[in-house]
Amino acid sequence: MQSPQPPQRQVVNTDTAPQPLGAYSQAIRVRAGELLYVAGQVGIDANGNLAGDGGIAAQTRQTYENLGQILDAAGASFSDVVEFTTYLVGRDTVQPFMEARAALFPTLFPDGDYPPNTLLIIEGLVREEFLVEIKAVAALP
Repeated sequence: MQSPQPPQRQVVNTDTAPQPLGAYSQAIRVRAGELLYVAGQVGIDANGNLAGDGGIAAQTRQTYENLGQILDAAGASFSDVVEFTTYLVGRDTVQPFMEARAALFPTLFPDGDYPPNTLLIIEGLVREEFLVEIKAVAALP
């Protein structure tokens, strides 16, 4: 039995378009057999408790931890993620979110090839205490 081939994931960045404003790539070209669509995750743990002090940094860490657990359950990892969509409540959460993400990404993406990310600033999420929600698409190995 042949082992499955890893997805072909190629980061695409060009100088002819505006450069990323943060930790993301302009695009990723993927040749994959299957895609995994991960529902938006928020900063609560498996018991439904809000992370840490409930601030954006703690919620961001927990949100990425949740994404990692779901990816792992599907036989994937962050290196298989080809797109994030991030929702932040209020403009004042952007900088602390970016700082928390910058602390996490070197571990999650040691090669520095970050997936494309669309970041939206919104008025609110399903529960008032939620400050961040992130959904992902991964190309399964």
